[in-house]
Amino acid sequence: MTAYVVAIDQGTTSTRAMVFDGKMHAVATAQTEFTQHFPRSGWVEHDPEEIWKTTVWAVKSALEKAGASVNEVAALGITNQRETVVVWDRTTGKPIHNAIVWQDRRTAPICERLRADGHERVFAEKTGLLVDPYFAGTKVKYLLDEVDGAREKAERGELAFGTIDSFLIWRLTSGKRHVTDATNASRTLLYNIRENAWDDELCAILGVPQSMLPEVLDCADAFGETDPALFGAAVPIRGVAGDQQAAVIGQACFAPGMIKSTYGTGCFALINTGEEFVPSKNRLLTTIAYRLGGTTTYALEGSIFIAGAAVQWLRDELGIIKSAAETGALAGRSDPHQSVYLVPAFVGLGAPWWDPDARGAIFGLTRASGAAEIARAALESVCYQTHDLLEAMHKDWASGDARTVLRVDGGMVASDWTMQCLADILDAPVDRPKMLETTVLGAAWLAGSAAGVWPDQEEFAKGWAVDRQFTPTMDAETRRVKLAGWADAVRRTLS
Repeated sequence: MTAYVVAIDQGTTSTRAMVFDGKMHAVATAQTEFTQHFPRSGWVEHDPEEIWKTTVWAVKSALEKAGASVNEVAALGITNQRETVVVWDRTTGKPIHNAIVWQDRRTAPICERLRADGHERVFAEKTGLLVDPYFAGTKVKYLLDEVDGAREKAERGELAFGTIDSFLIWRLTSGKRHVTDATNASRTLLYNIRENAWDDELCAILGVPQSMLPEVLDCADAFGETDPALFGAAVPIRGVAGDQQAAVIGQACFAPGMIKSTYGTGCFALINTGEEFVPSKNRLLTTIAYRLGGTTTYALEGSIFIAGAAVQWLRDELGIIKSAAETGALAGRSDPHQSVYLVPAFVGLGAPWWDPDARGAIFGLTRASGAAEIARAALESVCYQTHDLLEAMHKDWASGDARTVLRVDGGMVASDWTMQCLADILDAPVDRPKMLETTVLGAAWLAGSAAGVWPDQEEFAKGWAVDRQFTPTMDAETRRVKLAGWADAVRRTLS
């Protein structure tokens, strides 16, 4: 009997499921977008019920496309958009409010008060995170404070909190399991990543009752079994990781010093620092890369809020492209003598600036500037931001080589123009793997290895293969001038 592994990839704009066979080959996928809600400027919400429905549809559809019976599925893995918050009623399983998305900035005033009260240091020391609306903890506080009766219900133990993985597992197991993994827990501002435990002091500061919190497991663990009524048989859920950590695993970045960068809605670069907790002095994040067999591996992370979303903006708001695939060719036709910079601070700026009040701006426009120059500026902005992240990483962790090969994944890496630009701006090689869907592959490997149907970590790493390596061709002076122009544009954008 073929032992299939199914991985759910619940992302920011779409939900998909992918079916892998016993040789780790993807044999079928099903994907659907869901609604983005923008109630106010800087606010972003999702309907958890819509996410749930798209998840069930994706799994069923992928299995049908693969011609696979649910009885042939050895394990299910989940990877998810991180920091997005759902609070639901334990009795009914119904959310008390729309999910507040990681991009949402409404809790900026809460963060300002926390910093003013001198709490940022304790959060950084225990969680490795900054006090920023990006993270889940202040979103939970907001919901408890703003939804009628929520705090009273939470204090009576009637409400559950979770990131998207936790909410999906609750639904998949029909409320039998309220669990998460260490990577998702590490993004909440409530979890002490040095001690691997929910932290009493942090929960008290944010006013979050610990009765709301899920049990934290390893990334490859026994998360429960799906309700047989959902898919026709019970399927073990054996692997969970937040999307960026799942990409670290899918890229086989298991050795200290290895770096991956994922280009989806946002861009997230992580460097493996092994079992060493490396505090950042350059406003990066220290986070859990993965926890396997009870052993925690840490990473330094830089988070860019807008990457592929800038291309969506070109398509949906400006209408200068019809599909994302056109962007590289359009940028390639731009006038190289024009210095146009787009700082895509549509929802603020992430690392290393962490400025929630910054807003997007374009600099250097002339009468001759057109769609091609703006498209180039959008793609270059992703490369410049990645440069800033990697520069900060190497300042924080001297063990890292400044010219370390960068392993890339995500939708944007299909563009040869963008990847060559990235190598040029970084002055370092960029490796694009044959298997671009590394996030969902990471979740599948966690589940498949835990179920004993996929190879161990060492053998899995041997199977990683490069599709193309992009090497720098830009001269040093051109690079210096471009980076100086970018730094000036950012300076003008900061609030």
